[in-house]
Amino acid sequence: MKTITFIGNGNMALSIAKGLKDTYKIEVVGRDLEKIAKFEKELGVEIQKHIMNDFDMSDKTIMLCVKPANVEEIATKLSGKAKVIYSVLAGTTIAKLKENLNPHAVVRTMPNLCASVNKSMTTLTGDIEYKSEAEEILGAIGTTRWLSSEKEIDIATALAGSGPAYLALIAEALADGAVKQGLKRDDAMAIMRGLFDGFGDLIQDIHPALLKDGVMSPGGTTAAGYGALEDGNVRSACIAAIENAYKRATEL
Repeated sequence: MKTITFIGNGNMALSIAKGLKDTYKIEVVGRDLEKIAKFEKELGVEIQKHIMNDFDMSDKTIMLCVKPANVEEIATKLSGKAKVIYSVLAGTTIAKLKENLNPHAVVRTMPNLCASVNKSMTTLTGDIEYKSEAEEILGAIGTTRWLSSEKEIDIATALAGSGPAYLALIAEALADGAVKQGLKRDDAMAIMRGLFDGFGDLIQDIHPALLKDGVMSPGGTTAAGYGALEDGNVRSACIAAIENAYKRATEL
């Protein structure tokens, strides 16, 4: 069984590891063995644990899951030439990773939180010779999409990487609206979850505009609610959210 070496043990690393644990051996490199032990407990399988200082990356397949601002620092603590680094660092360029960590190859990836339930929408770009391997490894946690440039993956970061937070806001707001009108909280949450579950299947094959048109009859309840969303500039706010997140990704 192939080994994936995680450098970093935060929430994203754990989400990805949960998706990979049945098909790959996992080892984790971090600063604190107690935190890595907690990672192991939450993961639910035995892992190899390593302290970062002087860890040898030679010929390893690395999943880099540290904070973007920490690349230069961790580079001073690691040694050896990794076979390939799969980086989940938002906005961190391939050139910067190669300059600081000196691997044979780099693939930038942007999974999202749904990796923990094998439903991530993961975008990829980088050294083309690792395209197939990248799709295989990250395909274990959901759907992958190879993009042709780093600019495109920064835009995709704003959409798929940050997207769960946007959808969570919408979900919470819709449930709150139902509670405001008198629905019990438990009922509102159950109905909202059912809505998102079914919608997730429909959107795979039907254009959003057609879904909307199929629900919104003239002068009906949906039209009334949809009008309120337009009055609140929800469409414009969503477009601005992608723009702002993309700009931030390029600044990291």
